[in-house]
Amino acid sequence: MKITSLECFIVQPRWLFLKIETDEGIVGWGEPIIEGKAHTVKAAVEELGEQLIGKDPMRIEDHWQLMYRSGFYRGGPILMSAIAGIDQALWDIKGKYFNAPIYELLGGSCRDSVRVYSWIGGDRPSDVEKAAEEKVNAGFTAVKMNATEELQYIDSYKKIDDVLERVAAIREYVGKDIGIGIDFHGRVHKPMAKILAKELEQFRPMFIEEPVLPENNEALREISQATTIPIATGERMFSRWDFKNLLASGYVDIIQPDLSHAGGITECKKIFAMAEAYDIAVAPHCPLGPIALAACLQVDATAHNAFIQEQSLGIHYNEGNDLLDYLEDSSVFDYKDGFVEIPNGPGLGIAINEEYVRKQAEIGHKWKNPIWRHKDGTIAEW
Repeated sequence: MKITSLECFIVQPRWLFLKIETDEGIVGWGEPIIEGKAHTVKAAVEELGEQLIGKDPMRIEDHWQLMYRSGFYRGGPILMSAIAGIDQALWDIKGKYFNAPIYELLGGSCRDSVRVYSWIGGDRPSDVEKAAEEKVNAGFTAVKMNATEELQYIDSYKKIDDVLERVAAIREYVGKDIGIGIDFHGRVHKPMAKILAKELEQFRPMFIEEPVLPENNEALREISQATTIPIATGERMFSRWDFKNLLASGYVDIIQPDLSHAGGITECKKIFAMAEAYDIAVAPHCPLGPIALAACLQVDATAHNAFIQEQSLGIHYNEGNDLLDYLEDSSVFDYKDGFVEIPNGPGLGIAINEEYVRKQAEIGHKWKNPIWRHKDGTIAEW
């Protein structure tokens, strides 16, 4: 069997899909994307794909090493996301060839389902208590929200108080047994992150996420000493080498690699295993489309330390299309009692509606994240 073509589709709301075809008629789907850089990643996929035409799709590890190591410059969000989508599609082909879900090819599953959480609120969180109640009534046992708007290095306690009031309202609405993830989104600098992390303890959050930007991960030492809340990070880290020092530091409790950003199934399986060796949990990042979620679930199935899975149904980014719109059978992601079963069909376990994908690709998108500025005119972290 040989790879004959790679074709990319830029589809709403902000996704990029990839189809890899073979000379035996087996096709695989992947989701290579950096949100806001879809066209750039598409170009990287097409460049990397030139090396794969005519090659055997079954040699996934060799293809991964070729794409990563054959270039003098490597790593980073664009190249690793391009590799990730290609890798997902190759695994999809291999699973379909053997008529088995990908997790069976990775050693088999250690779970039948995984807990999921739902987003509430938007970029500037408001009405979150009502949204949280709606998600709990829909069966979710965990929710996640953006904690803050923009914050300066040193900012007002009024903004801290606003966060505390929102989280207090959620906790009151949903009770003590619902998990609450609080995403700092890299918007908070170390001085304010220490204050906020300590003040949030009273609400017993499930975790705080990206309390500082990953380029400031050394600050996690001070933050972890200021709070007992589990600390999560990793959505903007792209390889096992990026995670190596973080895992060894002892200042993180949960890592959140993204299977569409961090090298795909091949690389993230290794990152999950590295984390297990340090007694660190995994909650894969996935505010993306159905292919990315299916890839996450296939690896979650094999990972003892995967404790919860992000998913994008109803997320504030999904304007125009939502998670289930591109599937022939959306029941594959039915959520029940806050869990989703691992898809057990061949490959990724999902069937993409290619006709709908092509129709939406004619529309495309040019999604960009907002640009925020402080009152003094300086750029704020989004």
